[in-house]
Amino acid sequence: MVMSVESDTNSPVDVLKAVADPLRMRILTLLAREALCTSHLVEETGARQTNLSNHLKILREAGLVDTEPCGRFTYYKLRADALDGLASLLGDLAATARANTDSKRACP
Repeated sequence: MVMSVESDTNSPVDVLKAVADPLRMRILTLLAREALCTSHLVEETGARQTNLSNHLKILREAGLVDTEPCGRFTYYKLRADALDGLASLLGDLAATARANTDSKRACP
């Protein structure tokens, strides 16, 4: 059975769109290792701060990243549970496809 992976108001499509961008995937890969601020992400990716801020906003809105204020900086942290939900959804889709490999609807 295929289940929905709604984290708050985010649809699986929103989450997939968010991770589909190469720079956002790079950001997620970096955040999987440790919480980082925008300055760290600029250093690691070579992207401009304004560009990173736009990508981080998309990741936050998709429910993939949390923020933590720390003095004058904001640290970003990956929400593993959001990725778990997406992985579960994709795993369910794969299992459904495997279980129905010989299923075919007749044409009218």
